[in-house]
This record gives sequence, C-alpha cells and structure tokens, in this order.
Amino acid sequence: MPINLQNIINSRLGIAFALFMGRLVPAWAGHPLVNSLADLISARKSSQIVKAARANQWVVSRGQLSGTELDDAVQETFRNQARSLYDFYHHMDEPPEKQKILVLDQVITDLYESSLEGKEGKLIVGIHMSNFDFAMQTVFKAGKKRGGSALALTLPELPGGYQWQTQIRRMSGVDIVPTTVSSMRAAVIRLHQGGNVIMGIDRPVLDGRHHPRFFGRPSALPVAHISLALRAKVPIIVGTTLRHPDGTYHLQISKPISMVTHPDHQVEIIRNAEAILEVAESFISQAPTQWAIFYPVWPEANVEVP
Repeated sequence: MPINLQNIINSRLGIAFALFMGRLVPAWAGHPLVNSLADLISARKSSQIVKAARANQWVVSRGQLSGTELDDAVQETFRNQARSLYDFYHHMDEPPEKQKILVLDQVITDLYESSLEGKEGKLIVGIHMSNFDFAMQTVFKAGKKRGGSALALTLPELPGGYQWQTQIRRMSGVDIVPTTVSSMRAAVIRLHQGGNVIMGIDRPVLDGRHHPRFFGRPSALPVAHISLALRAKVPIIVGTTLRHPDGTYHLQISKPISMVTHPDHQVEIIRNAEAILEVAESFISQAPTQWAIFYPVWPEANVEVP
C-alpha cells in the first residue's frame, strides 16, 4: 500500500512532530532541518500531495514552467510551507505586543480597531499563502484581551491533527466551527451584530456545483463565502501573508469588495466568486511558491504537467 503523505502530515503524529520542532529546536538549526524534510517530501513525485502541488504551480505559471523549473518551484513551495509551520510553532507563545516576526500596516490596524467597535460586520476570506494562519491568530489574540473575537468556518470533516490546530486557534479568540446550514445562519447573525467571520477560499471542494475561473480556467474552489456575503449583505475582505527576504511576515488585505446582485442566482454566485478570486490571483502572483495548497485545485491539469 502506498504511503499517504497528506494523511501523515495532517495526523496527530505529524502535528506533534511540528510542535516539537517549533518549540524546542532553535531557528539556526530548525530552518535548515525543515528544508531538508521538505526536500524529502517534494522528491516523491508519485505521491498525491506532490502531484497536486506540481499541477497547481503549473497552472499558476500559466503553463510556462519547464519540467526542471517546475521541480524547483515545487521544492520551494514545500520549503516555504515547512518554514512557515516552524515559525508558527516557534513564535506562537510570544505575546502579541512582543511579536517581531509579523508586520502589520496601518490599514490593517485601522480595520482591526473598527472591528473592536463592532460597527460593521466583516467577512474576511483567507488564502493559504505563507503564514496567514499565524498572522490572523496573532491579530485576534491581541483582540481577545480587549473583548474581540471571530468565528471561523472550516471544512465539515478534518483529520486528527487539524483538531489540535483547532484548539490552538481557539486559544487566540477564534471560534472554530464546521461549515453547516446552522453555522452559516450563526455567521449571518454574527455579521449583522458587527462581528468578524473568517473563511478559507482556496482549498478545493471536488464535488462542488460551481466552478469559478481561477488563473484563467475553471476551478474546484468553494463559493460558500459568496452565499454568506450575499445573505448578510456585507462586503468581503481578502487577506493573506507574504514572507519577505528578512524573514518577517507581512499581513496583506484588500479593500472591502461589495457583492454585485444579479437576477440569475447562479450567475450572481460565479461573478462574485471570480471577482474575489481575481484579487487572490494578484496576491499569489507576488510569490507563487508561498501558496501552500496541496490539493488539486484544477484536477484535469495533472495530464498537462511536464
């Protein structure tokens, strides 16, 4: 039976190892070590996780990468993700006011302050790029001390390792619930009351009915965030992080994007989803190998990859 790297990485054992590495191994040794581990994983071209990363990087490059260039891009993608996980666990216990590895600009600070006032609900959708999870948890950990909180909607079923991650996120003031009919209703109420709701938008849903275009071709990405924004009548803010050469992570957000109504609901969903994904494209294009999605966003692309 072939080894399923995805299951191992996301298992309790995998997360426990990452916690051990991040908490106990100093950065001068930790960064080279996680690079070596990432290289071992990316070299297994037959594994599903590597195949997905290759196909995703191939599409993001608009099919411009040669076989060797694609090998290098995939290796760098796994290295970036390993570095982000190490840095997350290495710095997760630091108080927000002493946090030096995360950089926030004034726009984000202003948005954060307005969210504490509860004047308007904010639907923030995240891209799994660099260390977005760490950035959001740091921001909301600071807000927790002042009474702030957020509701995060996740996939209905998550492996055991993700459950540990969920507990860590809850400690930072983020309520984690699976995306269901009832949790979507709760999210609408939260937004109407001026609260914050967080959703991911770039992990594929292979049995979805909608296929919004992303990087020029139909994708398997979800559209639940669009349905939520339309129901709650709130704009969407796209957020992500980018690691700079000095090792710091910079949280980036878009301007609020208002939903555009249309008499045909299917057209309404697709047009708004593609407007949001266009912003996501602009973020990912800044550093494609920092985009850490290891599931097939474009399943049919596998046959095209060199």
